[in-house]
Amino acid sequence: MKINKLNSIILLGLIAIISILVAQLLWTKEAFTLEQKKLSQKANIALLEVARKLYDGKDHEPSCQNPVRKISNDYYIVNIENAFEPDILEFYLRSEFKKMHITTDFEYAVYNCQSDEMVYGKYISSSEKGKEKKAVSFPKHKDLVYYFAVRFPNETTYLFSSMRFWFILSIALILILLIYVYSIFTLLQQKKYSELQRDFINNMTHEFKTPLSSILIASKYLIEQNPIKEDKKLHTYTDIIINQSNKLNSHIEQILNISKADYSPLELKKETLLIVPIIQETIENIQMKYPEASIKIDSASEEYYIETDVFHFSNLVYNLLDNAVKYCSEKPDITIRIILENQILKVAFIDNGIGISPKNISLIFDKFYRAQNEKSNEVNGFGLGLYYVKEICNLQNWKIKAENNLEKGITITLSIPYKK
Repeated sequence: MKINKLNSIILLGLIAIISILVAQLLWTKEAFTLEQKKLSQKANIALLEVARKLYDGKDHEPSCQNPVRKISNDYYIVNIENAFEPDILEFYLRSEFKKMHITTDFEYAVYNCQSDEMVYGKYISSSEKGKEKKAVSFPKHKDLVYYFAVRFPNETTYLFSSMRFWFILSIALILILLIYVYSIFTLLQQKKYSELQRDFINNMTHEFKTPLSSILIASKYLIEQNPIKEDKKLHTYTDIIINQSNKLNSHIEQILNISKADYSPLELKKETLLIVPIIQETIENIQMKYPEASIKIDSASEEYYIETDVFHFSNLVYNLLDNAVKYCSEKPDITIRIILENQILKVAFIDNGIGISPKNISLIFDKFYRAQNEKSNEVNGFGLGLYYVKEICNLQNWKIKAENNLEKGITITLSIPYKK
C-alpha cells in the first residue's frame, strides 16, 4: 500500500513537471511568433515613413495602396514610383529604424531600371565589429521600376536575444525536471538499501536470539546445580555467562526496536501520571546496576503531571541515566532537576561525566553515533540509546537539548508542554 502510494506521488509529480515544461515551451513558441509579428509591424511602419519622406518635395504623390510588401520573414520591398537618391534612402532608413527601436543589422539595395538589376547594395551593422563590407545580393522584383528592398539577415538571432527571459525560464524548468528525476532515482535507491538493511537486521537478530535463548536456558539451569553452587569459581563464571547473555539480548532487542521504529512509528499508550515517582523508580533500577552512582532529584514540587507512555518514558529516563553513568571517569554524581517555566516543564539531567567536544555535541542524538574518546572504547554499545530518546521526544512533540556544563559533564534537558 505504501509503495503504491509513493509510486503514485512520484508519477503525479513527474506528470505535473512535464506538463509545466510542455506548456512553457508552447508559451515560448507563441512568444517567438508574437515577437516576430511585432518586428514585422515595426519594420512596416518604419518603411512606410521612409516612403512618405521620399515623396516629400516631389510632384508625384504616393498612391493610396500600401507601398510596402513583405516577401518573406526578413525581406521587404517598397514601391516608390519615383526617382530617389540612395544616400537619402540610407539616412531615412537609419533614422526610422532607430525611432522604432529596431537595433538589428539590415541591408538594402535599389533597383536600377537602366541596367535592370539591383544596385548600390549596402550592409548596415548595429555594432562596430560588423562594419566590414559584406556582399549584398537581392533578386529583381517583377513589374516594379522605382523601388528599394530591405533585408534583416540576423532576424532570428535578434528575436532570440529579445526573448532571453523566456529561454532562461525554460532552461530553469528543464533543470528542475532533471533534478526531480535524479532525486526520485536517489530516493528509490535509498529505499531499496533501507529495505535490504532492515531485512539484514531482522535476519541477523533472529539468528542471534535463537542460540542466545538456548545459552540463557542452559546457563540458568547450570547455576542451580549443587556442584556449581559449591564451587565459587564455577558459580562466578556461570553468573558472568548469564549477565553477558542478558546484556547481549538487551542490545539485540534495542536494535530490533529501533529498526521497527524506522519503518512504523512506535505506538504510545499515553496516560496522565506523576513524573517524579516514575523517575524515582527508574533511579532504583539503575542503582541496582550501578550501586556506586549518586543520583538525586531536585524538584520544587512532587505534583508535576505529564501525559506520556509510562513504558517508553521509563526507558527514556533509564537510557539518559545509563549514559551519564557509563561516560563518567570518577564516581557518578547525577542531578535530575525539574522546574516549571512559562507552562514548559523542564527536566534536566546534569552529570559529572567526561563531556563532549562542542563541535560534536549536536551529533549525540544521531543513530549509531559514538563520540571518539577513550571512554567510548571502553563502553559497549551501538550508539542507539540517545537516538531512541530523541525519537520518543519527537513522537510527543517534546524538545531535547544537550549542552556542556561549565566545569565538567553535560546537561540534557527535556522541554515538555505542561497542562494543569
